[in-house]
Amino acid sequence: MAYKITDKCINCGTCEPDCPVGAISEKDGKRVIDADTCISCGTCASECPTEAIVEE
Repeated sequence: MAYKITDKCINCGTCEPDCPVGAISEKDGKRVIDADTCISCGTCASECPTEAIVEE
């Protein structure tokens, strides 16, 4: 299962550089995860200071 970024996201960008496959990007002032690229490693979720990243 891929991860997704919820409305709790404050667009701090902490998650993006830690993604080993580059699945996270910014779109319309928010971070988004490409579900097709995500390998469900959970690194982004563990780095998120607002707990905005959850497993789908």
